Amino acid sequence: MLKRCAWPRTDLAIAYHDREWGVPLHDDRGLFEFLILEGAQAGLSWETVLQKRDNYRAAFDNFDAAKVAKYSPRKVQQLLDNAGIIRNRLKITSAIQNANAFIAVQRELGSFDEHLWRFVDKRPLKRKRGATVPARTPLSDTLSKDLAKRGFNFVGSTICYAFMQAVGLINDHDLRCFRYREIDNAREGEG
Repeated sequence: MLKRCAWPRTDLAIAYHDREWGVPLHDDRGLFEFLILEGAQAGLSWETVLQKRDNYRAAFDNFDAAKVAKYSPRKVQQLLDNAGIIRNRLKITSAIQNANAFIAVQRELGSFDEHLWRFVDKRPLKRKRGATVPARTPLSDTLSKDLAKRGFNFVGSTICYAFMQAVGLINDHDLRCFRYREIDNAREGEG
């Protein structure tokens, strides 16, 4: 029996934990997806977002930032009418705003990945023995301020920390979790 973190309790959450959460992600499309989904999750459970993830992919053109950046008021209304996603006008219009900011970062630096991974010197951080999992850190505060300055929305420090966990900037798996060792071993293998 594998030992895993305590938070995944449903089949959907367990699959997400075991396959994706905390794995270093360097694909801009995937990073944009997580940025939008973490913002959509604000005030809700991650389980709710996971249940709607496939609907989000369909509704938001598989998180193609160039397409999302061009969404019209008509498209916004279609999204507000889509029961398969979280129908919150602020979160939907934020996704469009974030797509434009995301593209601006890509134009400036070549990729969003290049910008994001600079915050951890291009190597994932890992949880220290005995450390609790915080809701935010000085690093997530810095990322939040940077993204907000660049025009991103729904990027408060708590959202940024959850984003950092999801895309592997930090390995926040419990030290006894089988994924902690797997991800840390992969990290060590990069050096």
